[in-house]
Amino acid sequence: SQLDTGPDLSDFIAGVVPRNQEEWEEYQGKLKLEKGEKRLRLPPWLKTEIPMGKNFSKLKKDLRGLKLATVCEEARCPNIGECWGGEKGTATATIMLMGDTCTRGCKFCSVKTARAPPPLDPLEPVNTAHAVAEWGLDYVVLTSVDRDDIPDAGASHIAETIRELKIAKPELTVECLTPDFAGDLACVEMVATSGLDVFAHNIETVEALTPFVRDPRAKYRQTLSVLKHAKECKPNLVTKSSIMLGLGETDEE
Repeated sequence: SQLDTGPDLSDFIAGVVPRNQEEWEEYQGKLKLEKGEKRLRLPPWLKTEIPMGKNFSKLKKDLRGLKLATVCEEARCPNIGECWGGEKGTATATIMLMGDTCTRGCKFCSVKTARAPPPLDPLEPVNTAHAVAEWGLDYVVLTSVDRDDIPDAGASHIAETIRELKIAKPELTVECLTPDFAGDLACVEMVATSGLDVFAHNIETVEALTPFVRDPRAKYRQTLSVLKHAKECKPNLVTKSSIMLGLGETDEE
């Protein structure tokens, strides 16, 4: 009986959408426009509330004041209201280090691209630590753009940010979704041994689809090498990766 009254898949898909079962049951899944119709109605599980509230406004103000970018905004995440609008101690943002412009152009990503983005902000590591300490979080996730225009691809900048976070709040758990540093394993080691708790690097898709989905410089085997080396450098480090489904891969792949 507990299973019958518990959350189902649609609850998880819906996120912050009100749990309106009647609306879900009424939705017929129309995929084609009828004559005279201007647009299709979105299914309830794809609708999100407009971001608002005190926590949302405070987070946005803090980020702007410290000149920090977030993947939430740059990648146009539809769930930004859920994360930024959380109650005190749970509101969070995934801070995107090294600016808002990437040197790569993966097909699935909305982040701006350029061959030579603006120079790194030397105050970003300290500002990031200041912001996270101010929010009172127990767990923070960092990510970054790719910076192939910098000799170490930004590894020292990321490592410095992690060290500053640990100085500001030693008990903080820090996860970083890293670039591949063009396969430079010395850079991987620099970040892996910086005090990081969770080293994340996404494989994104299966090997056969990698050339069509990711930037040509992001290679499947290179990603595996990055993850393997991070674990070898620090065996007790948590390593993780994520993969997108529905891009054309087979179940076997």
